[in-house]
Amino acid sequence: MGLFDAIEIAGSGLTAERVRMDVTSENLANADTTKTATGQPYRRQEVVLQQTEPGSFGGALSGAMESGEESSAGGVKVASIVSDNTPDQQIYDPGNPEADAQGYVKMPNVNTVTEMTDLISEQQSYQSDVTAMQTAKSMFTATLGLLK
Repeated sequence: MGLFDAIEIAGSGLTAERVRMDVTSENLANADTTKTATGQPYRRQEVVLQQTEPGSFGGALSGAMESGEESSAGGVKVASIVSDNTPDQQIYDPGNPEADAQGYVKMPNVNTVTEMTDLISEQQSYQSDVTAMQTAKSMFTATLGLLK
């Protein structure tokens, strides 16, 4: 493992969590959007994350010990942003201009409580990555101090 791999891994986590927070914010902003450009209610979006270096920690460790070479650090990346396929909500509001013949309005499949919970989790993950970067920086500083 290289000297700056810890910062690289934490940096990839920061980038991924930032994308997740952006998508969650978009979901919250469109929680009441009944018509998009397609004429349908807004569809909740989800971020799919993927390991940049496939395999387990144990496999990477044993591979590095056998070959004696340094391997790439790994990390995480955004694989894709996909639409959530849960059904739309139907709310009875006969006075709404978007209501159908029975008086129901199709609303987005966005639950604000779920989105806020996701946002808290993403913020805590982001903060954990910041802490990991600060810890790695402190270790580098202490190591350089020993070399003086």
